[in-house]
Amino acid sequence: MTMRIEVSLAAKKRLVERGLRRLLSEDDTVLHKAMRYAVLSGGKRFRPLLLLSSGDCFGARQDVLLPFACALELIHNYSLIHDDLPSMDDDDFRRGKSSCHRAFGENIALLAGDALLTLAFETMAGTEVPPALLSQKQEAIKAISRRAGASGMIGGQVLDVTLNPRKLTRGLVQQLILKKTGALIIAAVEAGALLGRAKPSERRLILDYGKNIGLAFQVRDDLLDFEGQRKRKRPLRPDYAAFLGPDKARKRLEELVERAIASLGEFGRKAGELNNLASSLLTLKPEARHG
Repeated sequence: MTMRIEVSLAAKKRLVERGLRRLLSEDDTVLHKAMRYAVLSGGKRFRPLLLLSSGDCFGARQDVLLPFACALELIHNYSLIHDDLPSMDDDDFRRGKSSCHRAFGENIALLAGDALLTLAFETMAGTEVPPALLSQKQEAIKAISRRAGASGMIGGQVLDVTLNPRKLTRGLVQQLILKKTGALIIAAVEAGALLGRAKPSERRLILDYGKNIGLAFQVRDDLLDFEGQRKRKRPLRPDYAAFLGPDKARKRLEELVERAIASLGEFGRKAGELNNLASSLLTLKPEARHG
């Protein structure tokens, strides 16, 4: 069973990679080179896999899901380009390579991020769906827009750059994670469920799963980055592992993954891929960072 799920997820990842290459193959300008550099340089494709797996759980068509999955990955990568800029996190490397602004300059990197965000919404809006799914398509676009914007990911980034690490509370750290990292992860499972025409009660369960996975993802990332952040030239940013300590953060990670899996218990085998993706967050190896 586990092997079959892993094979299915690997096939989905290949679909996403092909979809992203198609979307980014239009031109050979410096802008498009920067966009491809940022998106096609690796990554676990965690968010698109969540969207595809969530949609599968509710019987959604793959040809409807795939453009949304690719669009979500474009949004994620636009956010990484902007996060790495000197005015934000000032990171010189991403996925083992020079960050986009180091490879192409700050001006092109900034515009490449803008272009990826715009392309994401063009892709979702242009997705052809049966007439019966038009309302669900609109709701999925709205859900992703809301969670990518000021009340979600962008709002989380604002908290990240303005909060004083010495005045953090557990509630503030959790709020930051749910917005900055969790928002797009929640959007992934929410959009999949919407496009699969999930019932309201089913959507509540999938949202609970998404919130726990969003928190778990960042706790895992903070654990992996804990020692590295101590050696960086900039001060510590809000960080779950630093706030709780690595031992308590590791226990919290395990609790969050258990809760996520438990929330989908009533879906049985249909939730196999989602449960596999949740369990993968328990891997604490450096190469697991930046999904």
